[in-house]
Amino acid sequence: MNKEELKSYVKELGIELTEEMLQKLNDYADFLLEYNTHTNLTAIKTKEEVYLKHFYDSLTLTKIANLKEGTLLDVGTGAGFPGLVLAIVFPNLEVTLLDSNNKKITFLNECIAKLQIKNAHTVYSRAEDYTKIHRESFDFVTSRAVANLRILLELNIPALKVNGHFLVMKGNLEEELEKSINTMQVLSCKIIQQEEFNLPKNGGARTLLNIKKTKETDQKYPRTYDKIKKKELK
Repeated sequence: MNKEELKSYVKELGIELTEEMLQKLNDYADFLLEYNTHTNLTAIKTKEEVYLKHFYDSLTLTKIANLKEGTLLDVGTGAGFPGLVLAIVFPNLEVTLLDSNNKKITFLNECIAKLQIKNAHTVYSRAEDYTKIHRESFDFVTSRAVANLRILLELNIPALKVNGHFLVMKGNLEEELEKSINTMQVLSCKIIQQEEFNLPKNGGARTLLNIKKTKETDQKYPRTYDKIKKKELK
């Protein structure tokens, strides 16, 4: 996918990319690929793949949520997907990019400064440590294929405001969904939308979930990561 194709495909999502946005995305792609030659940020090696599997993929979240404004936490953001792409395209969305890999945070800080993005900032922390402190703080939380859904729910739901939305980005989700039903009940959240589709150009299958939080989260969650991983909530 090239720049013009990206502009055309996201128009079908209801997004109009300005020349300034396209230029920032282009510079982002160039900087990512150059940085990736000495620091492992992504397995993707070509600009066309960056446009398809990072940029377009990130923007498909608009299929399940209106992200034009509000606060969003991107947990396990890596090299900024989807959070930094959303910050570029939606300047009224305040984006927090969270990751426990300091090399990726360093890249993001340099990228944010280079692109002069005013509505994004980084946090170097483990998810369970950050969300335990910043409870009921965000309108949206998202994670792109970071961990099993059951684990992601306990890590991320505490950071959401009541009536906030956890936006999940995955490939095939059927088995993970079955194992997450009890966790959703305990954490007072429910799926309100599910979208399954294929990326253009044989880019692969995707599943998006919009999970709405209905009550405040008990103070005992999230547990430590080891406990989350070992024992399902019941």
